[in-house]
Amino acid sequence: MSFLKSHSWLLSASALVASVALSGMAAAAPTVQTKDWGRLSTGKKVQAITLTNDHGVKVVVLTYGAIIHEMDVPDRNGRLGNVVLGFPNIAGYENHNSDPHFGAVLGRVANRISGGVFTLEGEKYHTSVNEGPNTLHGGAESFDRKLWKIVRKGVDSQGAYVVLKMVSPDGDQGFPGELKTQVTYRLSGNDTLSLKFNATTKAPTVVNLSTHNYWNLNGEGSGSIAPEVVQIYADRFLRTDEHSIPTGELASVEGTPFDFRQPRTVGEGLGSADPQMAPQGGYDKCMVLIGPSQPGNTERVVARVTDPRSGRVMEVATNMPGMQFYSGNHLYGNYQGPSGRPYGKWESLAFEPEFFPNSPNMPNFPSIELKPGQTYDYGMSFHFSRQ
Repeated sequence: MSFLKSHSWLLSASALVASVALSGMAAAAPTVQTKDWGRLSTGKKVQAITLTNDHGVKVVVLTYGAIIHEMDVPDRNGRLGNVVLGFPNIAGYENHNSDPHFGAVLGRVANRISGGVFTLEGEKYHTSVNEGPNTLHGGAESFDRKLWKIVRKGVDSQGAYVVLKMVSPDGDQGFPGELKTQVTYRLSGNDTLSLKFNATTKAPTVVNLSTHNYWNLNGEGSGSIAPEVVQIYADRFLRTDEHSIPTGELASVEGTPFDFRQPRTVGEGLGSADPQMAPQGGYDKCMVLIGPSQPGNTERVVARVTDPRSGRVMEVATNMPGMQFYSGNHLYGNYQGPSGRPYGKWESLAFEPEFFPNSPNMPNFPSIELKPGQTYDYGMSFHFSRQ
């Protein structure tokens, strides 16, 4: 199947239900459960929402940072295992969220803004600087440090879901306009986790929302991702300077470590001395995705990763133009996950669909301006299977 076609796997949920019925087995119903999950240092309560499908796949989302805390999917032998990195308790997320951003929603603007400054409709804005001279992932008090509210939750024909809402006031981290944001997490019967972002503003602003997922398909805390086989449907990447700011050049992947047009192991390029790799200590680059980017429900498959040890496979789909590909370069054993094991360098892969970094300062990049009366309508999906 061509990656540019619609997801055929989105049609497989009914086939799964039919096969269970034919086998005479009783399928468990999808569920949504909510429980308290500790308190922030301010005393505010954090909740955990657990979505399950009809054969036991589970995802846990927190109201703090709209964080994907856990996702249990089967390996080739049917054994469920958590495949996301995170902290074991809310204190871990609150105390360290400004660094790894484990599983969180990033905003208002994911990735970097050069110098923490941009001009919009003739006005200059200064945003919170939190990575050297630049703004990273929306600033020091980004969306990943906000407490989101549950708007609604339930089960419908498409699976179990929860809708979270957060209002960012005018001037938040230096960004103009009050921004109302919703993210819908949905777990379908065919083992697809989808995130759908919608946002509206009261004044012209800039918006680029994403998720900072950390995946290890061999299991959380299981060690290196070097054996995982990756394919990314991108023939160009954004060349960057010493501060990881795009130069404006959309460079060919041909002959570079960023050429994943054909499947290959991540480990082949991790230690590359390529000048576009070495400063970051591994993969940390925005890939220019092949295929149309447009708001709404039309997504195309943009990446595939296979773990030969567990047999787990994940496909990434989105309707956004770019995707930051990151290999967990800044994990140095200083964070400990729910497994009790510390996370070392290159123990996860992040696939962050997004608009291009520093877009407000790059007129040749797709615009991320949002005006009153418009709706930001973008998302991404992570489909799991096994081989």
